[in-house]
Amino acid sequence: MSKLFTFVFVGTLAAFSAACAGGSNTNAPTAPTTTVSTNQPANTASTQPANTNAAHSANDDIPAAVRAALPAAQTFSKQHKDIPAGTVSEIEKAINTPVTDRDHHAYLAFSTQGGGGGRRQVGAATLVNAGGQELVVVYDSRDGMPVIREVRATSAGSNLPGAFLNQFKGKDHDAAITFGNDIKAAGGVEEATARQVTAAIKADVLAMQALYGSAHTH
Repeated sequence: MSKLFTFVFVGTLAAFSAACAGGSNTNAPTAPTTTVSTNQPANTASTQPANTNAAHSANDDIPAAVRAALPAAQTFSKQHKDIPAGTVSEIEKAINTPVTDRDHHAYLAFSTQGGGGGRRQVGAATLVNAGGQELVVVYDSRDGMPVIREVRATSAGSNLPGAFLNQFKGKDHDAAITFGNDIKAAGGVEEATARQVTAAIKADVLAMQALYGSAHTH
Protein backbone atom coordinates (compact mmCIF):
# COMPACT_ATOMS: atom_id res chain seq x y z
CA MET A 1 0.00 0.00 0.00
CA SER A 2 1.69 3.23 -1.08
CA LYS A 3 -0.42 5.68 0.89
CA LEU A 4 -2.30 5.02 4.07
CA PHE A 5 -3.90 8.30 4.88
CA THR A 6 -4.21 11.97 4.08
CA PHE A 7 -4.90 14.66 6.67
CA VAL A 8 -6.76 17.89 6.25
CA PHE A 9 -6.68 20.05 9.38
CA VAL A 10 -9.11 22.87 9.92
CA GLY A 11 -8.77 25.47 12.63
CA THR A 12 -6.65 28.43 13.73
CA LEU A 13 -2.92 28.36 14.33
CA ALA A 14 -3.17 30.03 17.71
CA ALA A 15 -5.57 27.42 19.01
CA PHE A 16 -3.01 25.02 20.37
CA SER A 17 -0.63 27.62 21.77
CA ALA A 18 -1.74 27.19 25.39
CA ALA A 19 0.67 25.27 27.58
CA CYS A 20 -0.07 21.57 27.54
CA ALA A 21 0.62 21.26 31.22
CA GLY A 22 -1.65 23.83 32.76
CA GLY A 23 -2.62 26.31 30.03
CA SER A 24 -5.95 27.89 29.32
CA ASN A 25 -8.38 26.19 26.96
CA THR A 26 -8.92 27.38 23.40
CA ASN A 27 -12.29 26.47 21.97
CA ALA A 28 -11.14 25.67 18.49
CA PRO A 29 -7.90 24.08 17.30
CA THR A 30 -5.74 24.59 14.29
CA ALA A 31 -5.73 22.51 11.23
CA PRO A 32 -3.68 21.42 8.26
CA THR A 33 -3.74 18.77 5.57
CA THR A 34 -1.12 16.14 5.72
CA THR A 35 -0.44 13.16 3.61
CA VAL A 36 1.27 10.49 5.61
CA SER A 37 1.77 7.30 3.68
CA THR A 38 2.72 3.87 4.84
CA ASN A 39 5.93 3.11 3.07
CA GLN A 40 8.80 5.45 3.95
CA PRO A 41 10.38 7.36 6.83
CA ALA A 42 11.16 10.93 7.77
CA ASN A 43 10.82 13.84 10.58
CA THR A 44 11.27 15.48 14.41
CA ALA A 45 8.74 16.00 17.15
CA SER A 46 8.45 19.70 17.62
CA THR A 47 5.71 22.17 18.21
CA GLN A 48 7.50 24.57 15.85
CA PRO A 49 6.10 24.77 12.31
CA ALA A 50 8.27 23.47 9.50
CA ASN A 51 10.20 26.02 7.47
CA THR A 52 8.30 25.29 4.24
CA ASN A 53 5.08 26.94 5.31
CA ALA A 54 2.77 28.73 2.95
CA ALA A 55 -0.66 30.24 3.47
CA HIS A 56 -3.26 30.85 0.82
CA SER A 57 -6.82 32.08 0.89
CA ALA A 58 -8.56 29.37 -1.08
CA ASN A 59 -12.20 29.00 -0.13
CA ASP A 60 -12.97 27.22 -3.39
CA ASP A 61 -10.27 24.61 -2.77
CA ILE A 62 -11.72 23.35 0.51
CA PRO A 63 -12.94 19.74 0.25
CA ALA A 64 -16.69 19.30 0.63
CA ALA A 65 -16.14 16.82 3.47
CA VAL A 66 -14.22 19.46 5.44
CA ARG A 67 -16.96 22.03 4.92
CA ALA A 68 -19.58 19.50 6.00
CA ALA A 69 -17.62 18.63 9.14
CA LEU A 70 -17.51 22.28 10.23
CA PRO A 71 -20.80 23.82 9.07
CA ALA A 72 -20.37 26.85 11.34
CA ALA A 73 -17.40 28.07 9.27
CA GLN A 74 -17.95 30.79 6.69
CA THR A 75 -14.32 31.20 5.62
CA PHE A 76 -11.29 28.94 5.26
CA SER A 77 -7.58 29.50 4.80
CA LYS A 78 -5.38 26.87 3.16
CA GLN A 79 -1.81 26.31 4.44
CA HIS A 80 1.10 23.96 3.75
CA LYS A 81 3.57 22.54 6.29
CA ASP A 82 6.01 19.67 6.61
CA ILE A 83 5.69 17.22 9.48
CA PRO A 84 8.88 17.54 11.57
CA ALA A 85 11.38 14.71 11.09
CA GLY A 86 11.25 13.69 14.74
CA THR A 87 7.47 13.43 14.58
CA VAL A 88 7.71 11.20 11.51
CA SER A 89 10.04 8.91 13.47
CA GLU A 90 7.59 8.94 16.38
CA ILE A 91 4.70 8.10 14.06
CA GLU A 92 6.61 5.27 12.38
CA LYS A 93 7.48 3.77 15.75
CA ALA A 94 3.90 4.12 17.00
CA ILE A 95 2.20 2.53 13.98
CA ASN A 96 5.07 0.30 12.81
CA THR A 97 4.72 1.62 9.26
CA PRO A 98 7.00 3.88 7.20
CA VAL A 99 5.82 7.43 6.46
CA THR A 100 6.48 8.38 2.84
CA ASP A 101 5.15 11.94 2.59
CA ARG A 102 5.75 14.74 5.10
CA ASP A 103 3.65 17.28 3.22
CA HIS A 104 0.91 18.79 5.35
CA HIS A 105 -1.88 20.88 3.78
CA ALA A 106 -3.85 22.95 6.27
CA TYR A 107 -7.40 24.16 5.98
CA LEU A 108 -8.19 26.69 8.71
CA ALA A 109 -11.87 27.34 9.40
CA PHE A 110 -13.41 30.51 10.80
CA SER A 111 -16.84 31.84 11.65
CA THR A 112 -17.68 35.49 11.07
CA GLN A 113 -21.03 35.28 12.85
CA GLY A 114 -21.91 35.94 16.47
CA GLY A 115 -21.37 39.68 16.76
CA GLY A 116 -18.28 41.75 17.41
CA GLY A 117 -17.42 42.05 13.74
CA GLY A 118 -14.46 39.67 14.00
CA ARG A 119 -13.94 36.02 13.29
CA ARG A 120 -13.44 33.06 15.59
CA GLN A 121 -12.23 29.52 15.33
CA VAL A 122 -14.86 26.83 14.97
CA GLY A 123 -12.77 23.67 15.23
CA ALA A 124 -10.30 21.61 13.29
CA ALA A 125 -10.82 18.70 10.95
CA THR A 126 -8.65 16.23 9.11
CA LEU A 127 -9.38 13.96 6.17
CA VAL A 128 -7.92 10.55 6.82
CA ASN A 129 -7.82 7.80 4.18
CA ALA A 130 -7.31 4.31 5.57
CA GLY A 131 -8.61 0.83 4.91
CA GLY A 132 -10.25 2.01 1.71
CA GLN A 133 -12.29 4.55 3.66
CA GLU A 134 -12.21 8.34 3.85
CA LEU A 135 -12.86 9.75 7.31
CA VAL A 136 -13.23 13.21 8.78
CA VAL A 137 -11.56 13.64 12.16
CA VAL A 138 -12.91 16.71 13.96
CA TYR A 139 -10.78 18.27 16.71
CA ASP A 140 -11.24 20.57 19.67
CA SER A 141 -8.40 22.08 21.70
CA ARG A 142 -7.94 21.29 25.38
CA ASP A 143 -5.15 23.04 27.29
CA GLY A 144 -3.30 23.50 24.03
CA MET A 145 -3.74 19.89 22.92
CA PRO A 146 -5.73 18.74 19.87
CA VAL A 147 -8.47 16.41 21.12
CA ILE A 148 -10.76 14.37 18.89
CA ARG A 149 -14.34 15.56 19.01
CA GLU A 150 -15.72 13.19 16.41
CA VAL A 151 -14.75 10.76 13.65
CA ARG A 152 -17.16 10.19 10.79
CA ALA A 153 -17.05 8.45 7.42
CA THR A 154 -17.50 10.73 4.41
CA SER A 155 -19.22 8.11 2.25
CA ALA A 156 -22.84 7.11 2.75
CA GLY A 157 -21.82 3.59 1.75
CA SER A 158 -19.12 3.28 4.41
CA ASN A 159 -18.98 0.02 6.32
CA LEU A 160 -17.43 1.64 9.40
CA PRO A 161 -20.02 1.50 12.20
CA GLY A 162 -20.54 4.30 14.68
CA ALA A 163 -19.75 1.93 17.54
CA PHE A 164 -16.21 1.63 16.19
CA LEU A 165 -15.65 5.28 15.28
CA ASN A 166 -17.06 6.57 18.58
CA GLN A 167 -14.15 4.96 20.43
CA PHE A 168 -11.87 7.73 19.16
CA LYS A 169 -13.83 10.53 20.81
CA GLY A 170 -11.84 12.41 23.45
CA LYS A 171 -8.49 10.91 22.37
CA ASP A 172 -5.36 13.06 22.29
CA HIS A 173 -1.66 12.33 21.82
CA ASP A 174 -1.40 10.96 25.37
CA ALA A 175 -3.97 8.24 24.64
CA ALA A 176 -2.82 4.80 23.52
CA ILE A 177 -5.00 4.76 20.36
CA THR A 178 -3.88 1.18 19.78
CA PHE A 179 -5.99 -1.59 18.26
CA GLY A 180 -6.66 -4.28 20.84
CA ASN A 181 -5.97 -1.84 23.67
CA ASP A 182 -8.30 1.16 23.84
CA ILE A 183 -9.68 0.55 20.34
CA LYS A 184 -11.65 -2.63 19.55
CA ALA A 185 -13.29 -4.04 16.42
CA ALA A 186 -16.68 -2.86 17.66
CA GLY A 187 -19.90 -2.93 15.66
CA GLY A 188 -18.80 -5.72 13.35
CA VAL A 189 -16.00 -3.82 11.60
CA GLU A 190 -13.41 -6.07 9.93
CA GLU A 191 -10.27 -6.39 12.02
CA ALA A 192 -7.88 -5.53 9.16
CA THR A 193 -9.80 -2.35 8.41
CA ALA A 194 -10.02 -1.45 12.10
CA ARG A 195 -6.25 -1.81 12.47
CA GLN A 196 -5.54 0.43 9.47
CA VAL A 197 -7.98 3.11 10.57
CA THR A 198 -6.62 3.05 14.12
CA ALA A 199 -3.04 3.46 12.88
CA ALA A 200 -4.02 6.33 10.57
CA ILE A 201 -5.85 8.21 13.30
CA LYS A 202 -2.97 7.63 15.74
CA ALA A 203 -0.58 9.17 13.22
CA ASP A 204 -3.01 12.03 12.61
CA VAL A 205 -3.20 12.87 16.31
CA LEU A 206 0.60 12.82 16.68
CA ALA A 207 1.05 15.09 13.67
CA MET A 208 -1.60 17.50 14.95
CA GLN A 209 0.09 17.72 18.35
CA ALA A 210 3.53 18.34 16.83
CA LEU A 211 2.35 21.01 14.41
CA TYR A 212 -0.34 22.76 16.47
CA GLY A 213 -0.08 21.60 20.07
CA SER A 214 1.70 23.40 22.86
CA ALA A 215 4.90 22.14 24.45
CA HIS A 216 3.98 19.12 26.53
CA THR A 217 5.41 17.68 29.74
CA HIS A 218 4.07 14.80 31.82
